Amino acid sequence: MDQSDEFYLRYYVGHKGKFGHEFLEFEFRPNGKMRYANNSNYKRDSMIRKEAFVTPLVIEEFKRIVQASEIMSLDDKDWPEPAKETGRQELEVVLNDEHISFTCAKIGSLVDVQSSLDPDGLRTFYYLVQDLKCFAFSLINLHFKIKPI
Repeated sequence: MDQSDEFYLRYYVGHKGKFGHEFLEFEFRPNGKMRYANNSNYKRDSMIRKEAFVTPLVIEEFKRIVQASEIMSLDDKDWPEPAKETGRQELEVVLNDEHISFTCAKIGSLVDVQSSLDPDGLRTFYYLVQDLKCFAFSLINLHFKIKPI
């Protein structure tokens, strides 16, 4: 694979609290491998782990979504820091020869976005994450009989 075609995407959101380490994570690798994990100990739920392969067209759509968001030009230095009480979210993207890795506090609503030091950048991140989650959950629901939300 040419470096100009390289793509990797990973999203994580989670916290450690009353029910232990609860998180949701998905990743898409350049070879089309999709990995999904959801750990919730609420009411003694167990961890869900799934893997599948997606077509190159799906990877191209993820690339298009990321490029259209213009997230690759942003910086997370003014975004809220992760807190033990509220948790954290991470987004890592390798797109062609660019690599970004963002970490910030979990965002509860757009009110959290507006009150940040960088509302424009955080809003871009917030909406991109919503788009990525919707697309990823749609793929997971197509492949498996689980409810990720």
